[in-house]
Amino acid sequence: MSFLKEKSKEIEEKFFSKGKPLEKLYPLFDALDTFLLTPGKITRKAPHVRDSVDIKRVMIFVVVALLPCIMLGIYNVGFQILKAQGSVGSLPEIMLKGSVKVLPIIIVTYMVGGLWEGIFAIIRKHEINEGFLVTGILFALTLPPSIPLWQVAVGISFGVVFGKEIFGGTGYNFLNPALTARAFIFFAYPAQMSGDAVWAAVDGFSQATPLAVVAASPKGASAVAALADAGYSLKQVFLGFIPGSIGETSTAACLAGLIFLLITRVASWRIIAGCVVGMFSMSSLFLLFKGPESLAFFSLPPYWHMVMGGFAFGAIFMATDPVSSSATNVGRWIYGFLIGGLVVLIRMVNPAYPEGVMLAILFMNIFAPTIDHFVVQANVNKRLKRVKAVKES
Repeated sequence: MSFLKEKSKEIEEKFFSKGKPLEKLYPLFDALDTFLLTPGKITRKAPHVRDSVDIKRVMIFVVVALLPCIMLGIYNVGFQILKAQGSVGSLPEIMLKGSVKVLPIIIVTYMVGGLWEGIFAIIRKHEINEGFLVTGILFALTLPPSIPLWQVAVGISFGVVFGKEIFGGTGYNFLNPALTARAFIFFAYPAQMSGDAVWAAVDGFSQATPLAVVAASPKGASAVAALADAGYSLKQVFLGFIPGSIGETSTAACLAGLIFLLITRVASWRIIAGCVVGMFSMSSLFLLFKGPESLAFFSLPPYWHMVMGGFAFGAIFMATDPVSSSATNVGRWIYGFLIGGLVVLIRMVNPAYPEGVMLAILFMNIFAPTIDHFVVQANVNKRLKRVKAVKES
C-alpha cells in the first residue's frame, strides 16, 4: 500500500501539480486517488475529534447497504423476464438475464453522471465528491428494467446538473439528486416510466404492479381481495418477487440494508421511524373512515402500504440523505412523519399516481430547512424563557 501511495504522489507531482501539463485535470486524478487509496488530507491540530470515518467511507457504507437491493433486483428482473416468456430458469440463467438488463443501466448512469461531475470539478477547480457513488446507484435502482439507455443518460444528466451542480455541488443541493433525476424522467417520458408494460422488459407482455391493481379496483372493493385475485400475497410482495422498479420491490432487501446502516450509524433512525409512524397514522385514519363508496385504497391495511411500492426503499435510502433532509433531531421526526403521511395521501387522493414516495420526499426536501428553522427557534425561545425566569428570581 505504501508503494502505491508513493507512486501516486510521484505521478501527482510530475503531471498534475501546479504548473504541470495536466494541472487542470487534477480533480480527475484526485477522484481516482481517493477512491483507490485512503485520503491523505486530515486535520493535524486541535481542536478536532479524530475518527477513521470520512466521506469516502460513509458513501461506501451506503453502497454496501444497497447490495441486497442490487442483487435481488437483478434476480427479480431475470425472474420476471423468464416468467413473461413462460419458462422457469436456473439461478445462473436468471441472474444472467437480469444482469443483461440491469448492468447497462448502472454503467450508463455512472459514465454519464461521472462525466458531468468531472466537467464541473475541472471548471470550478474542486475535488470530485464521492457522493456520486450513491446518487448514481440510487437513480439506477429506481428505474424500470425496460427503460431506453439514452433516457437513463438524459435523466442522470438532469439530476446531476440541475439537481446539484447549479446550486454549488455536493452539500449545497436542497433536493435529492437521484430523485430529481427520476422525477424528470417520469414526467418527461411517462410511457417508459409507468404503465403495465414497462416492468418485465419483454415486448408485448404487461402485468400490473400491486399498487396499480389497487388503483384500478372499483370503489367499495376490498384492496386485499383484489391483490389476492391478481396473484399477490403479502409474503410475495414483502420479498419482492413482483413487477416494479429494479431495486425497490423488496422490503426484505431494504431492511437488510437498514440493519447495516443502523449498525454503522450512517442513516438517521429518527427519519425512518418518522416515515413509518406517519404512514401508519395516515393509512389507519383513512381505514377508519372508509365507506361503501370509498376508493379501494381506503380499505388497504397499513402493513400493506409499508411493503408496497418504493416506500421502504425511499424511507431508508432516499429520505435519509443528510444534505436534503432535516438536520435537527426533532426536525427529523417531523420531516419523516410528514413524508409517510404524504405518501398515503397522494396514493389515496390521486389514484392515477398510486406511487407517492418520490413526490413526498421531494416535497419535504423543500420544507426541511423551514422545519429546522422553527425547531431551532423553539429551542431558542425556551432558553430565553429560562434565562428570563432565572433573572427574575
